[in-house]
Amino acid sequence: MKVSYTKVGFHEDDRAQRLFDIYEETTGQVNISYVNSTEHVVAWHKHDRQTDYWFCPKGSFKVGLAYPQQDGTYQVEWEYLSDKNLRTLKITPGIYHGYKALEPNSIMMYYLDEKYDLDHPDEEKVLPGHFGENWGTESK
Repeated sequence: MKVSYTKVGFHEDDRAQRLFDIYEETTGQVNISYVNSTEHVVAWHKHDRQTDYWFCPKGSFKVGLAYPQQDGTYQVEWEYLSDKNLRTLKITPGIYHGYKALEPNSIMMYYLDEKYDLDHPDEEKVLPGHFGENWGTESK
């Protein structure tokens, strides 16, 4: 058996550099975001089918999760991922989610349980501030 290579996707904007679909032959998709700035918020979006699994191997992130309520509103809760508290965050369909790096050069690695389909995107977006949330760091 010979070794083979897969071309890894790359996208860059003013918020982050992203490698995506690192393991092409899986049913899901593994992506990595390199976030250089602590000023940008990468939010909000939700999926109807897809489950995300987020892990921070370097740096730290403030993660926003907006949960649907019975009255049609959303309740925002915060989680923190970092390389000092290693854990994977599972985000199920229907929950708006996003993140902000708390340290420059933070890395977010994430697994999607299905590949992103450009022709049938499973994503609904709203802008940061949509839920009246504050992405700043609280002084105590």
